[in-house]
Amino acid sequence: MKFAEALAQDRRLVILKLVAEAGGTANESVLRQGLELLGHTAGVTHETVRDELRFLEETGCVKVEWFEDRVAVARITKRGVDCAEGRIRVEGVKRPSIGV
Repeated sequence: MKFAEALAQDRRLVILKLVAEAGGTANESVLRQGLELLGHTAGVTHETVRDELRFLEETGCVKVEWFEDRVAVARITKRGVDCAEGRIRVEGVKRPSIGV
C-alpha cells in the first residue's frame, strides 16, 4: 500500500470517529479542523474532506446532506459506527487499533 492511500484510509477513520463524537452529524468545516487537530495537516482542504465524504457515502458509512447547496453535512450511519468501532471492516477505511 502506498503512503498516500494509508493517509486517506486513516483520514476516513478519523472522519467517522469525529462525526460519531459530534453526536452523529458534523459539517465539512468542523471535520477539516478536527483532522488538522489530529495530525492530518498536509494538504487537507475542503475539497479533500468532500472527497472523503463522497467515498464514505458510497460505502454506506455516512449520508451527506447539503446546507444551502454550499456546505456538506455528514450524518453517520449504523454501518459507519460499526466501522469506526472496529466491528466491521470497510474496504478503504483504516481499521481502528484494538482498545481505541
